[in-house]
Amino acid sequence: MRSKAHIKSHPLHPILVGFPITFFISTLLFDVTAAWRSNESFSHTASYLHVLGIISAIAAAIPGVIDYFKVIPPRSSAKKRSTQHGIINSTALLIFIGAWTYRNSHDPGISILILFEFLAVVLLGIGGWLGGTLVHRNQIGIDHRYADAGKWKEKNGERSGELLKVAKADELGINQMMLIHANGKRIVLGRTEQEFIAFDDFCTHSGGSLADGVMICGTVQCPWHGSQFDCKTGTVKAGPAKKPIPVYAVTVEDNNVFIKV
Repeated sequence: MRSKAHIKSHPLHPILVGFPITFFISTLLFDVTAAWRSNESFSHTASYLHVLGIISAIAAAIPGVIDYFKVIPPRSSAKKRSTQHGIINSTALLIFIGAWTYRNSHDPGISILILFEFLAVVLLGIGGWLGGTLVHRNQIGIDHRYADAGKWKEKNGERSGELLKVAKADELGINQMMLIHANGKRIVLGRTEQEFIAFDDFCTHSGGSLADGVMICGTVQCPWHGSQFDCKTGTVKAGPAKKPIPVYAVTVEDNNVFIKV
């Protein structure tokens, strides 16, 4: 799914995380070299790298937090994985902050400092593995589009009595979809060759975003594991999903599209 913190569809979080990873690993290597060579100049360099690592880690975390709350589908396997990713990386950052405090104490022991840094770097590796899985398996931050799908469309619905006003009839082309946020729900509005359809943005297999998938000939396919659903009835047309998805009645009046929620 397209990142909320991006520059022309290029997500900021994956771009920025390379800096703290580089600075923190370099900090460890320079401290190890300082201990091995008994050379304070390496330790001084490590201290500068240490500060840069902390600052860049905080900067990288900001777009990550934005995407965590705004992009990753709720109640999905990706949400659990991203929670683990955030906790592990935050723990690594706290260890490095603690190590920085220890570094500036009156008589820091280089061996203890290296031990802290090594532990934090191991955690960064685990967190990085989870982050890579979020990008390459769950496609978080990837703005991929299939043929004729157009640009990613997302908006908030407007309540109009018992109905939810979601779009103009000419906003979507054939086989295009739009993600609608309404009353805490995520609903997909799509347009087939015959009509407008609406269904939950939640694959019943692992919670993947169906709005981020592909819709062709009245069938939507989840981008994570390939489950397929009938857009009109919600029934499963291909696994691994076994449960149908909820669908909603759609009406068109005066070029406005409404969903009954």
